[in-house]
Amino acid sequence: MPAASLEIENLSAGYGPTRVLEDITITVPAGRRLAVLGRNGMGKTTLLASLAGQTRRYGGRIAIDGADISTAASAGRARAGLGYVPQERCVFPSLTVEENLFVGLKARPKDAIEEAYAMFPRLKERRSNLGNQLSGGEQQMLTTARTILGRPSVLLLDEPLEGLAPVICEELMIAFAALATSGDMTILLVEQRIQSALDFAEDVIILERGRIAWSGTPDALSKDQQTVDRLLGVGGLH
Repeated sequence: MPAASLEIENLSAGYGPTRVLEDITITVPAGRRLAVLGRNGMGKTTLLASLAGQTRRYGGRIAIDGADISTAASAGRARAGLGYVPQERCVFPSLTVEENLFVGLKARPKDAIEEAYAMFPRLKERRSNLGNQLSGGEQQMLTTARTILGRPSVLLLDEPLEGLAPVICEELMIAFAALATSGDMTILLVEQRIQSALDFAEDVIILERGRIAWSGTPDALSKDQQTVDRLLGVGGLH
């Protein structure tokens, strides 16, 4: 399915009785690339998990192309076009690499698996290995490739570069940008590698204690060292 818009209105969410997010409002047009930045513990992962239906929603609305998914379970959100690559490397340890990838194909033809191998040749080399026989970086590649194979219209990426070699990081970011600019996916990226995120994104928000403390363009943030120091910490940009 083609890229879809994502609308978040006054979203408050958290875990059990603990509120982590308060009054988050974001509109991401179809095919747009949004970086979600902030120091550790400020709600970035919780935001993506909340969009994926994995937290408790206290209020607010979430919609994909205008269709309200606020009360839908995680599976329903996936059917609506939401793809989620969590920070944890969620592979099926007893399945081979290829079997893991087949799970991500959904209704697509089996030969579409070659898209994953083109993106990550190392996965093709390891296609017969079990999930628990992969390195951390290879597991990250597998999780990411499996989600992308499902062709979500909105893709949520929670620190996809963690544990990957620099050359793989660069290739992955190029692949994500190509997916967005082709009109296939709208992408929300949480990433600790600030410069990589800014090079990729068209829009940026910074979370501070579960609220949006800053929003704008990568260029504007790059020129605002005071905001970088205050909300991202010393050394956030190089």
